[in-house]
Amino acid sequence: MQIISADKIFTGNEWLTNHAIVVENNRIKEIIPATEAAQHFSNAFIAPAFIDLQIYGAGEKLFAVYPEKDALKKLVAYCRNGGAAYCMPTVATHPYQTFYQCIDAVKDYWKDGDTAVLGLHIEGPWISAAKKGAHIEDCIHSPTIEQVKHLLEYGKDVIKIITLAPEVCNQQIIDLILSYNIIISAGHSNATYEEATKAFNNGITAATHLYNAMSALQHRSPGVVGAVLNHASVMSSIIPDGLHVDFAAVNIAKQIMKERLFVITDAVTQTTEGYYPHHLAGDKYESNGILSGSALTMSKAVKNLVQHCNIKLDEALRMCSLYPARVIQMENEYGCIKPGAISSLIVMNEKFEMIRMMG
Repeated sequence: MQIISADKIFTGNEWLTNHAIVVENNRIKEIIPATEAAQHFSNAFIAPAFIDLQIYGAGEKLFAVYPEKDALKKLVAYCRNGGAAYCMPTVATHPYQTFYQCIDAVKDYWKDGDTAVLGLHIEGPWISAAKKGAHIEDCIHSPTIEQVKHLLEYGKDVIKIITLAPEVCNQQIIDLILSYNIIISAGHSNATYEEATKAFNNGITAATHLYNAMSALQHRSPGVVGAVLNHASVMSSIIPDGLHVDFAAVNIAKQIMKERLFVITDAVTQTTEGYYPHHLAGDKYESNGILSGSALTMSKAVKNLVQHCNIKLDEALRMCSLYPARVIQMENEYGCIKPGAISSLIVMNEKFEMIRMMG
């Protein structure tokens, strides 16, 4: 059993002072009044650890290029250094063989009992060539039922999120993916407002990196962006690095979407191999001259949200923890500090710097 405290505790719901957290068997046992028995962190606060649902690699080992356990270990270490205890390694548009290799790598990683990798996020190849961004056009296509079935069977219980363009996948394919308990996110899509809204009403519950690689909001053609902003329940990720999205646009989306907006890093790593030769260009990465990923961490994202997007700290923390947990329907396990929840916690100082990660 362990007892920890700090000047403040953010539970995911409220701020507490003069309290401590009791941890036992990797679970929150209870929250109690402050006690001298607790390990106390001064000039700091405790919050739920972050969750990054879209990250491609770290330590010069892009996961799609190095579909192996060591690449995942480097990715997890990068996430933890930025406050994310959990992540969803992501593979962009590639030949199917790459997806199979990445599925095998996740299974291999899980053999050690490490739970930091929640599963696999496949982004493409069932997307719009018109909104491909840095994705490889030669691999982009509208899938057959047989192609989808084969991938889903091979990746059963490993694939947790698929980003696709709803206009290139019919409802039969959408229903098939949903039958495997996979979250579908609309992204790299040139759908109309009507097409996107219909998709959100028929099983697609999320959208991928709002504003980027999707049909824009225009006054006569609201597009995917308009459909996301105007929907009652669909959630969307966003990349708050000030480069993928202007900070003012983050603020606008937040005011409209409220609890439906969550953070991803979309982080990549330097590589000269494979389909995506990512090169660091300032505070972002480019591939073949196109913006291809961020150099963001989740703790840096929190700082950006507070300092540049006029978002309160408690809400910035939720956008990096509780709301991603909701997307994957695990909000009672992660993203909160309450009895029974997983005891994955971060300690941060007033400068939003990581002091300690627990669990």
